[in-house]
Amino acid sequence: MTTPVIAIHGGAGTITRASLSAEDEARYHQALAEIVAAGQAVLNAGGSALEAVTEAVRLLEDCPLFNAGHGAVYTSEGRHELDACVMNGADLASGAVACVTHLRNPVLAARAVMEKSEHVLLVGPAAEAFAARNGVATVAPDYFHTDARHEQWLRVRGQSRAMLDHDASSFAFAEKTAATVAPVEPIEPIEPIDPDHKFGTVGAVALDQFGNLAAATSTGGITNKQPGRVGDSPIIGAGCYANNATVAVSATGTGEAFMRTVACYDIGARMAYAGQSLEDASRAVVFDTLPKVGGRGGVIAIDAQGNLALPFNTEGMYRAYGCGELAPVTDIYAAPA
Repeated sequence: MTTPVIAIHGGAGTITRASLSAEDEARYHQALAEIVAAGQAVLNAGGSALEAVTEAVRLLEDCPLFNAGHGAVYTSEGRHELDACVMNGADLASGAVACVTHLRNPVLAARAVMEKSEHVLLVGPAAEAFAARNGVATVAPDYFHTDARHEQWLRVRGQSRAMLDHDASSFAFAEKTAATVAPVEPIEPIEPIDPDHKFGTVGAVALDQFGNLAAATSTGGITNKQPGRVGDSPIIGAGCYANNATVAVSATGTGEAFMRTVACYDIGARMAYAGQSLEDASRAVVFDTLPKVGGRGGVIAIDAQGNLALPFNTEGMYRAYGCGELAPVTDIYAAPA
């Protein structure tokens, strides 16, 4: 039997110690630990990797700290449009939904598409109708609202750009910081690095005791995005990928860059065709391939041997992992240089 492993992420971006209070930092660590422990419990009870990643992402969607489900960001029209994907490494079965507005847990809808339809991706009202027919809970759109996300949107809605979730949070922090200074002359708000792109996504990858891999990714998208925009999260190979022969990967970051580079699949391809290790393949994609097209963010990945990689090229990435019966490990910031 293989020792089961699970990893989760809650998005990446300009996450700095200065912009996150000690209380909020503790809340993130607690949420990450509890959610990854729930995934561990599924695996340790003999559950499949697919069951574990589905449960972990469902819990991330229900947690208002993260940009998926309850707590999703707002579009430029002040609405919520959600995307999600799941993939099973044993047989490459996959399912995804995009631009849904009434499904409490898009990851469960994606699982329904995978298991109860002949398709991979369903979008919009038709996806919602299919999911509802197959027992996925629906909610009124205001279920996804949180005051923090709404305030975030109010700060950036007059701008023409879309903002990655955790960068947008830092943008709000920077404006607040600038406002507390007593300048001699009016000053401009201090913006975070790369203010044109702000992101947040949740995801999970797992290896079960039977040697099977799975991945799941879910998102509310990017703050102030154009209605109808779909990023990498529901796209197989871009924001989510799992293959027992190589790796399970879930991504978070500038979705268009992950789509252009087919980032998650590229990690697996490097392992399969170039013989690269998980660490080398994932770092090459995150630190070399993605930046060439303006890609910021990171991935969580587990290979068929249970090795784990969590590289990111931003200031922080909410992340956690658990191995067997060991206590969960959580982290937020980049390691000191």
